[in-house]
Amino acid sequence: MLNAFVLIPILGAILISFLPIELEAKRTKKIAIIIASIILALNIILVFQFNPNIPDIQFVEYLPWIKGLGLNYHLGIDGLSFPMLFLNSLLTLIAIGSTSTTIHRPRFYYALLFLLSTGVAGAFLAQDLLLFFLFYELEIVPLYFLIAIWGGERRGYAAMKFLLYTSVSGFLVLVSFLGLVWLSGATSFDYAFLREMSLGADALPLGTQLLLITPLLVGLGIKIPIFPFHTWLPDAHVEASTPVSVLLAGVLLKLGTYGLLRFGVGLFLDAWQYLAPSMATLAAISALYGASCAIAQRDMKKVVAYSSIAHMGYILLAVAAATRLSITASIFQMVSHGLISALLFLLVGIVYKKTGSRDVYYLKGLLNPQRGLPIVGSLMILAVMASAGIPGMVGFIAEFLVFRGSFPIFPIQTLLCLISSGLTAVYFLLMINRVFFGRLTTELSRLPQVLWAERAPAFVLAILIIVLGIQPSWMVRWSEPQVSVLLTGTSDVALSVNSEQ
Repeated sequence: MLNAFVLIPILGAILISFLPIELEAKRTKKIAIIIASIILALNIILVFQFNPNIPDIQFVEYLPWIKGLGLNYHLGIDGLSFPMLFLNSLLTLIAIGSTSTTIHRPRFYYALLFLLSTGVAGAFLAQDLLLFFLFYELEIVPLYFLIAIWGGERRGYAAMKFLLYTSVSGFLVLVSFLGLVWLSGATSFDYAFLREMSLGADALPLGTQLLLITPLLVGLGIKIPIFPFHTWLPDAHVEASTPVSVLLAGVLLKLGTYGLLRFGVGLFLDAWQYLAPSMATLAAISALYGASCAIAQRDMKKVVAYSSIAHMGYILLAVAAATRLSITASIFQMVSHGLISALLFLLVGIVYKKTGSRDVYYLKGLLNPQRGLPIVGSLMILAVMASAGIPGMVGFIAEFLVFRGSFPIFPIQTLLCLISSGLTAVYFLLMINRVFFGRLTTELSRLPQVLWAERAPAFVLAILIIVLGIQPSWMVRWSEPQVSVLLTGTSDVALSVNSEQ
C-alpha cells in the first residue's frame, strides 16, 4: 500500500514524459488529474484501513538496500505522518486541477509535480533517517525547476535562493543524522532502533545531544522557515506560479515541522527540553515578525507569504512546549495551515489572472456583484476569517489547541503569539477592505468570467475548512495515541501538566 504513494507518482511522471509532443496541454492535464485522483483514492482507502488506536507504525514496508551504509528501504505510517500524507495527496490533485490548460511544456511541468509528490510522500513515510534525507533532498530538484521555468520575472533569482537555502538545510540535517549514528555506535539509520537507544540506558549525554540537535534545528528551521532563516520564502512565493505556491505553503513547509516532531522530539528529548524555552521565544519572534511584515506589504501574495511565517511560528511554539495537547495541536495546525494557505494562494492567483495585478493599492471593489469577482471575494473572506481564527472554522480550533497546550509551559511566549494572532485580522482586513470593497474602478470594469473549473478547487478547500472546524475530532483522533508514545520519557513537569490536561 505505502509503496504506491512513492511509485505511482514516479510512474505517472514517466508516463507523462513519454506522451506525444503534439498532444495538447488540456489532454495532458486530464491524464495528470486521473493519476493524482488514483493516489488520493488510495489515501481514502487507507483511511478505512488505518487503525488510529494503534500507536505503532502500520503498513510496514521493509527491504534491505545498502548494507554497507546501514540504509534500508523502510516505510511505515502512524498518527504523525498519516494526516500529512493525506494533505500531500489532496493538494497535489488541487495544484494540478488549478493549473492553466495553456501552460507551456506541460509534460515536463506535470512530471515535475509528480516527482515533487514522491519526494514529500517518501519523507513522511520514511522510517530510516538516511532514507528520509534522500526524499527530503529529492523534492528540492523539481521545485527548483518549477519556480525557475514557470515563475515570474525574477524567477531565476528566487529559484536559486530557494536552492541555496534548502541545500544548506539538507546538509545540516544529514550532519545531525550521521553524527547520531557515529557517536551512538549504531549500525543502521533505522528510526525505531535509534529511538529505543535514545530512550534507554545507552542514551547519549546531554552535551552530545545538544551538539547533534543544533544542526538539525537550524536545518529544519530553514525549511519551516523561522526567523531569521525565512528570507527565501517570500521571494519563492511571489515568483512561483499559483499551483506551486499552493504546494509550497500547503505541504512542503510541513517537512520542517514534521522533522522537528519525528526527529527532534523523538530522538533528542532531553536536549529538546533544554532548548525548548529558546525555541518558544524564537517562535514568538517569528510570529510577531511575520505578522508585522504582512501589514506593510502591497503585494497580496507577500501578505499571504508573511502570514505563513507567522502561523508556522505557532507550530514551533506547540512543538517546543512538548505536552500531549500541544503536540496534538501542532499536527492539527499543520493541516489547518495547509488548507487555509492553499485556499488563500488559489484565490490570489485567480485575482491576478483576471485583473493582471496583486497590488492592494490598485485593486478595488472586486466584490461588485455584477462586474467584479463576487464569488472569489466571498471565498477570500471565508479564508481570511479562517486564518484569523473565527470560531466554526479549522483555524480557530487549531490555534485554540496550540495556545491552550503551550500556555502552561510558556505563558509569555504564548501571549506574544496571541498578539500575532490578533494582528492576522489587521493585515487581512486591510487587504480585504482595499481589494474587494469600495467602488470598482473603470480599469477593472470588464473582468473575464471566472470559470467553474477555476473555482472548484477553492470550494473543496473551503468545505474542508468548515467541516474540520465543526468536527475537529475527525482529524485529532488520528494523532492522539501516537503523541503519547512520542512523549515517552518526558520530564516530570511536562507529565504533571499533561495529566492535568
